[in-house]
Amino acid sequence: MGLFSFFSKEKKETLDKGLSKTKESVFEKITRAVAGKSKVDDEVLDNLEEVLITSDVGVETTLNIIRRIEKRVARDKYVNAQELNNILREEIANLLTENNTVDAEDFSIPEGKKPYVIMVVGVNGVGKTTTIGKLAYQFKKAGKSVYLGAADTFRAAAVEQLLIWGERVGVPVVKQKMGADPASVAFDTLTSAVANNADVVIIDTAGRLHNKVGLMNELTKIKNVMKKVVSDAPHEVLLILDGSTGQNAFEQAKQFTLATEVTAMAVTKLDGTAKGGVVIGISDQFKIPVKYIGLGEGMEDLQVFRRREFVNSLFGTDS
Repeated sequence: MGLFSFFSKEKKETLDKGLSKTKESVFEKITRAVAGKSKVDDEVLDNLEEVLITSDVGVETTLNIIRRIEKRVARDKYVNAQELNNILREEIANLLTENNTVDAEDFSIPEGKKPYVIMVVGVNGVGKTTTIGKLAYQFKKAGKSVYLGAADTFRAAAVEQLLIWGERVGVPVVKQKMGADPASVAFDTLTSAVANNADVVIIDTAGRLHNKVGLMNELTKIKNVMKKVVSDAPHEVLLILDGSTGQNAFEQAKQFTLATEVTAMAVTKLDGTAKGGVVIGISDQFKIPVKYIGLGEGMEDLQVFRRREFVNSLFGTDS
C-alpha cells in the first residue's frame, strides 16, 4: 500500500477536529496577513513571523521558515496570497522531514525485534500513562501481544492508572509495591514478556522533573537492567510532551534529551489547545521524530504523526 493508504476519512476528520483550535485561532490569521497584497513585502513577512511565533512554533524555527520563504519568493516570483500560502505549507512540511525519517504507516514494530521494548519518559501530567494505554490498545488491535511495566513506583496513582488501562485494553501489567526499584520492575516485566513470547513491552517511568543527574542515573539504571534480559533494549525511548503547554514543552524536551537518548516523541492534548504549532518547532529544534500525536480522550484518538497531513490540516487543504 502507498504511504497514505492507511489515512482513512475517519482519521482525517479526527485530525481536522483535533487541530481546529490551532487552525482557527492562529493559522487562519496568515491568510488575513497576506490578503490583498500584490507582492510579498516586509510587512507581509513581519505579519507571518508574528503569527508563527505566537502559535508557539518558536523563534528559531520561525526565522528559519521566514528565510526559506524569502528564498522561494525571490527564486519563483510567487506573489499572490494563495501561492504564498502554498509556499508556507510546503516549506513547513519540508522542514518536518529534515531529520531524515519517514512517516510510519501504522502502529507497527520493526522486524526482528521481539519483544520490541519501549521506555516511556516525561513529566507528570503530560498524558504519559494515558498515551501508554492508547499505544497498548493500538498494538493489540494490530494483532500484537503487549506487556506493560509500572516502573513509576513513586506515585500510587500512576500504577493504579496503568492497571486501569491494562484492564480496559486487556493486556497484563507487571507491578511491584510502592517505592520499589523501578529497574527491578522493568526487569520483571521483560522477563515475563520473554517467557510468554510477547511482541511489545512498554515501560512507564517516573515523571518527576528532578535534577538532570538524578534523572540520567535512574533512566540509565533501568536501561542497563533491561539489557540483562533483552540485550539491545530499549529499542525506543519515547518522550511524551503536553502540546497545550507551548514553550514549556520545549524546556521539557531539552531536559529529557540531555538526560537520556530520546529516539521519538509523542505530543498530546492538541485537541484542547491553540498551540499546535509547537509540534513544528519541537521537531525542527531537536531533530527527533514526532511519532504520535494525541487528539482526544478516546483510545482511537492517538494517531501516527504524518507530517504533510498535519500541515495540510492546519492550512485547511487536501492538496
